[in-house]
Amino acid sequence: MAYNEKLSDKIREALVHLPGVEEKLMFGGACYMVNGKMCVGVVKDEMMCRIDPDIYEEALEKEGCRQMVFTGKPMKGYVFVSEEGMKTKKQFGYWIDLCIDFNDRAKAAKKKKNTSASSAGKRKK
Repeated sequence: MAYNEKLSDKIREALVHLPGVEEKLMFGGACYMVNGKMCVGVVKDEMMCRIDPDIYEEALEKEGCRQMVFTGKPMKGYVFVSEEGMKTKKQFGYWIDLCIDFNDRAKAAKKKKNTSASSAGKRKK
């Protein structure tokens, strides 16, 4: 599945000044992790933004913004922004700033436990 690489480049450029930025391929697109936490990304032609859940409803009222639905249910605090919502530098910067501002308070995803067969032999019997 292809994603908008120009948009990904634009996001990468907007985050270059931050320490601890890591780019990962996921959701069929690119995701930018900041300090080990999902911050912003690209899925197809839309920007995926992780924002403060307290401003989620307000954000949904902005042009080009829609809720992110994953496995059939909306994910509060995550939105998609289409081209209409980021036509200008100011609009694009607004979404990037929301993502960066929330990142310090965002919780990192819990690490999955290793359930492979090799670790099974290390359990007490």
